[in-house]
Parts: sequence; C-alpha cells; structure tokens
Amino acid sequence: MPYVWTILAYLTLLLGVGVYLARRVKGQEDFMVAGRRLTAPVLVGTLLATWIGSGDLFSVADLSYRHGYSSLIGSAGGWLGIVVVFFIAGRVRRFGQFTVPDILEARFDYRARILATITTVIAYVTIVSYQFRGGGWVIEMVSGGRVPESQAIAWMAAFVVLYALTAGMLSVAYLDVINGIVMLLGFFIAVPVLVWAGGGVSHLAENVTPRSHALLGNMSLLEALGYLLPTLLLALGNGNMYQRFFSARDEREARRSVVGWVVGAILLGVAIQTVAVAGSALFKGLPPARSGKIILYVAVETLPVWAGCILMAAIAAIVTSTATSFLLVPATNLVRDVYQRFVNPGLSDRRSVLLSRAVVVLLGGAAFLLIRFFRTVLEAAYAAYTVYGAGLTPALMATFFWKRATVAGGVWSIASGMGVTIAWEVSKKAIGHHPWSVPAVYPALAVSLAVLVVVSLAGAPPPREKWERFASR
Repeated sequence: MPYVWTILAYLTLLLGVGVYLARRVKGQEDFMVAGRRLTAPVLVGTLLATWIGSGDLFSVADLSYRHGYSSLIGSAGGWLGIVVVFFIAGRVRRFGQFTVPDILEARFDYRARILATITTVIAYVTIVSYQFRGGGWVIEMVSGGRVPESQAIAWMAAFVVLYALTAGMLSVAYLDVINGIVMLLGFFIAVPVLVWAGGGVSHLAENVTPRSHALLGNMSLLEALGYLLPTLLLALGNGNMYQRFFSARDEREARRSVVGWVVGAILLGVAIQTVAVAGSALFKGLPPARSGKIILYVAVETLPVWAGCILMAAIAAIVTSTATSFLLVPATNLVRDVYQRFVNPGLSDRRSVLLSRAVVVLLGGAAFLLIRFFRTVLEAAYAAYTVYGAGLTPALMATFFWKRATVAGGVWSIASGMGVTIAWEVSKKAIGHHPWSVPAVYPALAVSLAVLVVVSLAGAPPPREKWERFASR
C-alpha cells in the first residue's frame, strides 16, 4: 500500500503543477516550444527525463537481465548519438522553428515535411503505446494484482493524456526538472541498497544470468548491433530533442544542455542496468514475459519499503515524462506541419492550442489501440526506433553535414527507410520472425542511405540557399 500512495501522491503533484502552469500558456509558442525561454539547466532536466523512458525500464532492463552489462551496447548507441548532437544543437536553435519537418522542408521540400510527419506519428505513437504498457505494469504491481493489467494500462493512458492536455511543452519542460532529479535520486539510492540487501557484490556476481561471451553476453554480433544502431539513429534524429533546442533561450544554452544531458544519460543508464543485472541474481529463470519487469520486482520485493517507494516514484517519473513528451511531438507535427501548413495557414494561436489538445486525445487513443500489435516492450521499442531512425535520420544528418544532398535524394531516402521498416515488421508479424532473421534496421538503413547518396549524386547539386542556413559557421 505505501507504493500506491507514493505513486498517487507523485502523479497528483505533477498534474497539479501542470494545471497551474496551464494559465501561462498564451499561444502556439508557449504550448509547442515553451515560449523559447528555457535555460541549460532546465533543458538538461527535460532532455534527460524524455530520453530515459519505458524502453530503458523494461526493454533495456530485459536485455540486462539476460545478457548482463553487455546490454550497454544498445545504450551506447544513444550516448554516441548525443555526442554528435552537440555539434548541431546551436544550428538547430538558430533556425528557430518548431519541428523536425520544419527543418526538412526548408532543406528539401514540402514532400519531406509530409513524409517526416507520417514517420514521426507512426514511430512516436508506438513509443507512447509501450509507455502505457509499462505504466500499467507499475499500477498492477503496486496494487498486488487487484487492478488487472488491461485496466491498469487504461488508467495510465488516461492520466498521460490528461497531463499532456494541461500546458504542453511549457509544463513538461519545467516539471521534467523535478522528474530528472527524482529519477537520479531513485536509482542512485537503489543501487547501494540493493547490493546490501542482495548479499554483497561477490554474491550477486556469482548468481547473475550466465553469459556465453564476455562482451556480447548471450547475443550474436548481428543482434548486438541490431540494438545499437536503432538507438544511435533515434538519438541523432529525436524530434523531442529538436523541439527542446527550439525551446532554448539561445544557441549557447542549447549547446550547453547537451553536455549535461550525455553525462546524466550515462550515469542513469548504468544505474538502471545495474539494478536489472543484480535483479537477475535474485530472481532467476524468469520467462521473457516477466524478465522485462525485473526492476519492478526489485523495487517491491527486495528493497526496503522506503527505498522501494523512492524507486517507484522514479519509475512513475520516467513513464509519465516520456509518454507525455512523445505524445506532444506528433500532435505538434499534425497541427503545424499538416493542418496549418497545407489547410489553414492563418490558424490563430488560440485555435492552434485547442486543436493540438484535441489531437493529443486522438493520438493517445491510437497508442492505446496499438498496444496489442507488439508482444513485448523490447519489440515495440526497437521497431519504433528503426522506423524513425532509418526513415528520418539519414536525410536529417545530411541537412547539417552534406551540402550535396538533393531534394529528390532526401525525399526518397525518407520514404524508402520508412517503407522498408514497416514492410519488415509486418512480415515479422505474419511469419513469426524477421525475414532471414535479419533485424529491420539493417535493410532499412542500407536502403535509406543508398537512396540518399545515389539519387543525390545522380542529380544536379542543390542551390546554395538550400543548405547555407544549416551550415556550420
């Protein structure tokens, strides 16, 4: 029961502050990019809280349970991507728009905007769906099974949608500072307490899941890279990240925030995986359907109640902050990049906010219905990372690093990367495994890059005005 009250109190606090901040929303800039006044400390908190989500709590933890610290291979892709992002953060803020499709239309054309919006909606609604599932697992666990999983997922979905309806990015950004602190506190306390409760480092090390390879755990090299690449691609093209850079007060604040973000992501990522690895020594032989919940088992059944409550608050912070952010981005894309751009260019600020809130509800419902498509959080996470990363990231990186990329090359790269990923995942659903047992990221990324390069080189170089504003000064 203490866990229930802890989570209820924390979620009530978040909702209350969100409702209070809603009064400060005056228009589109406040709702979508927090009025463009965020400083580096606030940006670090919101970038960290958004990046660490149910994918880490349940999919990476699942990998850690089965492969030990070899699961860091997947997380390292994200860390490497964040390092690269440091070199473009200032340029993104200088561009001063709202969304990734804004960037892609300016660099290529309107078709890139449309394709980028479609890709983002598919990927981000999938990500939101497994945030709902993860939150449902938390509610089911702390209720002792009295709330069935399906009902718990519905409750979490309803809360996230309600929370997102408050003040948009304005509330999310400032509340994520609190979420980030709670996340760090929860896991940094959990690690030493768990080691003590589990009988010490040597006892845990002797009982963790056996590994066949020191570096790869129980994975093949193909499988390991299949986890690293999608995370790297998502980090490079993450729409949440770009929207937060657009929210920065200036270029300097945007660049500074990346340093704190990568440090926090590494520290928190290692702490989360340490809890999962230690948990594999205490809860042996869990089937795949349960191994993804290892951190919940540790919080409720191993840690002292006080430490478990803090960890549960951290878990609630992770799920709600990530779900809300990944719900707001596609809502912004649909309103700004489709409706305002092509249907109603004169859309007023007030109607833009109202319409964004209505779209949040629709996308939340779509995410809830999508939950049944993927069997596990791990499957959903890497499918979403791949459809977004292979679809958008090559063209987006070409925007900043390859002047020779043409309009046709960028547009067809996005279309082919997205199309191959979807076809691969649908095939997996139909036959029970990926074609030839090859993860979708390999064919999707290869086709996307090949199309970008070949089509661009086959055409005339783009005019200077297409790439000049994105070039490094």
